[in-house]
Amino acid sequence: MFIGRETELQFLEERYNSNKSELVVLYGRRRVGKTETLRQFCKNKPHIFFSCRECTDKLQLKTFSEKILKENIPASAYIKEFSDWDKAFRSITELPYSNKKKLVVIDEFPYMCKGNTSIPSILQNLWDEILKDENIMLILCGSAMSFIEKELLAEKNPLYGRATGIYKMKEMGFYDAVKFFPDYSARDKIIAYSVLGGIPHYLQQFDSSRTLEENIKKSILTKGSVLYSEVEFLLRQELRETPVYNSIIEAVALGNTKLNDISIKSLIGDTSKTSIYLKNLIELGIVEREFSISESTKEKANTTRGLYRITDNFFRFWYAFVFTNISELEGGDIDGIYNYSVEPLLHEFASISFEDVCREYVRELQKSGELPFRYSKMGRWWGKTTVRRKEDKTEIADTEIDLLAISKNSDKYLVGECKFKGKPFRYSEYLDTTVKLSSYKEKSEFYYYLFSESGFDDNIVKLSEKDNHIVLCDLDMIVGYK
Repeated sequence: MFIGRETELQFLEERYNSNKSELVVLYGRRRVGKTETLRQFCKNKPHIFFSCRECTDKLQLKTFSEKILKENIPASAYIKEFSDWDKAFRSITELPYSNKKKLVVIDEFPYMCKGNTSIPSILQNLWDEILKDENIMLILCGSAMSFIEKELLAEKNPLYGRATGIYKMKEMGFYDAVKFFPDYSARDKIIAYSVLGGIPHYLQQFDSSRTLEENIKKSILTKGSVLYSEVEFLLRQELRETPVYNSIIEAVALGNTKLNDISIKSLIGDTSKTSIYLKNLIELGIVEREFSISESTKEKANTTRGLYRITDNFFRFWYAFVFTNISELEGGDIDGIYNYSVEPLLHEFASISFEDVCREYVRELQKSGELPFRYSKMGRWWGKTTVRRKEDKTEIADTEIDLLAISKNSDKYLVGECKFKGKPFRYSEYLDTTVKLSSYKEKSEFYYYLFSESGFDDNIVKLSEKDNHIVLCDLDMIVGYK
């Protein structure tokens, strides 16, 4: 069963139904679901779907020729194979699809270019000469994101400016991801998402008829299961020096977010080297460099600023619980690792992903016009704030806000506090939240959105009934929104 990707499919359908030729580049990290999305799009349409392989250029041309010639184009009456790529690509114009677009998908296009570096130039010349004026939709798809961005689409490269559509596919959001677990409770949907993230290939490994514990044990902690070795397999495909990357990702997964701390924990020492490794992980969509929402462009340019976090939930889970216990898991101690390493920390582990879910919920509220104002930017905030202690003493303390959305004129603020724990959101925690941005209060209007797994104490409930600037969002409201 195909789940989600409505936005991607709509994008492709609009291009297919246009009245001109389309050259579309669709790319994204491995396992994100590009191929399945394209196959879903191609259903009930006359098309050619060619999957490139890592092979010689001659064999690639041979298999591509066979695919085209099977469509009974005129050339199939007298040849078995095209002599070169120019002729092969030209033959697309002869596909017998009557008045419908001649749809051709080339999956893992970078493999084709690796075998023959002149292919982008050949395509450029053909596009300029004839293809752009034919009723064609050519989709180039690939997982090698760096190659596509730097070698295919960047200025001074052959296909620069030719693409009529460029779409970078990312992992599914929470609301699509949890469609894989329709029978899970709201709490278990949050935890399952915190373990697997939004990568369809990972989500498909869980059996929705099993409990969360059973799925984690059978599909992740058991040697021989797909997800047990998935991370190592992907890193070896994409990167060299995998031991170094293992150390860096483990350091971030265990809570080291600053560049210097990551360098020390991973035993690299040199922050300039560490930043290069981190940059490669960012390009793969595994790590991101996060800034406080209040930081300026100039501050973001400073290479020492910002916090690093793992954006792929499954990678974060794997390095936190599998990589650190690999010897025991290799020996088959699945129950022991789950009972003593995973289960005691799983709820706290999920709290970080809960913040992401709350931000996605707020984005959905904005789309449907349900917020008290329209924000222009949203993210986390951290910085210094003045805290008043006993006996009228004040001090400056480090603090952070889980979710801060700011209006275009910076006169309205939505302050979100996210609590994923087994206790109700307390009134005292709300008061702590209200002082974090005290220096802005004189000139701005504040709305407090409080997100809680386990409800709210009576004092907050009573206060929210009187004050429409306080909005309480419980777990069922958040998870069940869509």
